[in-house]
Amino acid sequence: MRDYTPPAEPQLSRRHVLAATSAAVMSLLAFPLTPAQAQGQPAMHLGQISSVLRQPRLRGEAQLRFFGFSVYQARLWTEPEFEASAYADHPLVLELLYARSLQSEAIAERSLTEMQRGRTISREQGSTWLAAMRRTFPDVSEGDRLTGMYRPGQATHFEFNGQLRAPVNDKAFGPAFFGIWLAESTSEPAMRRQLLGLDTKAPR
Repeated sequence: MRDYTPPAEPQLSRRHVLAATSAAVMSLLAFPLTPAQAQGQPAMHLGQISSVLRQPRLRGEAQLRFFGFSVYQARLWTEPEFEASAYADHPLVLELLYARSLQSEAIAERSLTEMQRGRTISREQGSTWLAAMRRTFPDVSEGDRLTGMYRPGQATHFEFNGQLRAPVNDKAFGPAFFGIWLAESTSEPAMRRQLLGLDTKAPR
């Protein structure tokens, strides 16, 4: 039984939750990032990726739609040796490019709820992580980009529109947070398959 009881849910459906953390998706692109392709990436974007990954590959990409409206585009970047079954053992970069507005408080609270799906989180740890996410996650609007950068055993760093946010220093946070999308316990297995490049039948 989980020890932590999160705050009352904000006025968001579960699919709105995953506009900040995960949801059903519509499309997939998964291919290596070649040097020529890397040169064509925006400087801010390339800097985010190269600060974490030596040989970045775009593992998967998904466009989330809700009632026909675009919510965000998600992209997962990894090293060539990345293994989906052991995602927490590998560095990775996950970026969300938003197409609509969401509030910081809702993002943080629902993130914690989704993180609890795959692991037991104590009351103390849940309170600490929630406070950290409230500091780190901003309100987002159309065109905003939020990027999470993970290295095993280290703090988890975030950038918002190219500007560093406060890191989450607990090394246990990263596997739980990125597990919202990548763990087998995710509430949106279709999104997991597409981001990890496992769904070869996904539309391109």
